Amino acid sequence: MKDSTKVITSGRDKKWTQGLVNVPVSRASTIVFDSVNEKNDTTKNLDDYKLFYGRRGTNTHFAFQEAIRELENASGSTLFPCGTSAITQSILSFVKTGQHILLPDAVYEPTRDFCNVILNNLGVSVTYYPSLVSDDIESYIKENTTLLFLESPSSLTMEIQDISKLVKVAQKYKLITMIDNTWATPLFFKPLDFGIDISIHSATKYIVGHSDVMMGVASANKKHWNKLKHHAYLLGNCVSPDDVYLAARGLRTLHVRLKQHEASALIIAKWLSKRKEVKKVYHPALKSALGHENFVKYFSGSSGLFSFELMDEYKDKIHFFVDALSLFKIGYSWGGYESLVLPITDFSKIRVNSSSYIPNNLIRLHIGLENIKDLEADLENAFNVMNKTAKPYN
Repeated sequence: MKDSTKVITSGRDKKWTQGLVNVPVSRASTIVFDSVNEKNDTTKNLDDYKLFYGRRGTNTHFAFQEAIRELENASGSTLFPCGTSAITQSILSFVKTGQHILLPDAVYEPTRDFCNVILNNLGVSVTYYPSLVSDDIESYIKENTTLLFLESPSSLTMEIQDISKLVKVAQKYKLITMIDNTWATPLFFKPLDFGIDISIHSATKYIVGHSDVMMGVASANKKHWNKLKHHAYLLGNCVSPDDVYLAARGLRTLHVRLKQHEASALIIAKWLSKRKEVKKVYHPALKSALGHENFVKYFSGSSGLFSFELMDEYKDKIHFFVDALSLFKIGYSWGGYESLVLPITDFSKIRVNSSSYIPNNLIRLHIGLENIKDLEADLENAFNVMNKTAKPYN
């Protein structure tokens, strides 16, 4: 079955829907049992998708988890309050004091902060490797290294890693592999099919798709599913069934939304690459992108998030450009139906490895579902305002 059909049919078994098109919202804290034997049987086995206690989930949760599991080709999927929670708690589930882990230097800033603060306090050491390293990753592995984290594309500069080569080395040294796969979603890249152990998403982004729910999801292969599931429960995760309902509803249109995000973003990226004010466009689908050959090798499509670097002479005017935008709203996050912009002028806290490329200035765009001509006009006006501004922004 094709993924465009799977997003419609997955997680809609009649045991969850009760014959309705959408899975009903089941709110519960306490689950009551008809007998002591029934209660004991439930608590003894703790089977997946069995009502036990509200924190473990209801049929609303189980249906959505099953849908994600099917799309990820995983043994199971578990839910978290947000994407950062899915990343941090997945890592916590597989590390302990005295161990060492590897993360790409261009990793998502909250992931870096977690490692530098929480993991450091727990006695877990971290090395940030250049995002585009492949076979050479072996030189970063220590005797106590236990986990290799990937992020493709990376945050901001959008590097695409050579995933199979990294996984091959990780398997040689028996390292657990995890990837932040939020940008591609399960529709454009399936990490577990390439040997990665755990695939993580900020469902807040494209899966929900409407900028109104915070949620994370992590899916694991057979070898690591039971541990991930158990530790997520021990860490006290609890996701609202109302939020899960909205995420499931967003999932049904994921395929058609992504195709539009992809098409519009490619048009804008190519348009920007021809502008005299633009030094470089960081979009994985462009041949000039960092690791483009890896994008072609592993990904079946691209989404709406990318960035571009202004020419050096505009470094002090970046804020004039951003402030002049109207349709592009200034805001964190991405993946919703609306277009967003975020200026990045300080890389001092988000790059530590000198071999990673550091731009002078960067503007991140998320291309929403607005008409492409209107978006181009908005950007054109912002360029005009920036060009007419004589003095630097202060």
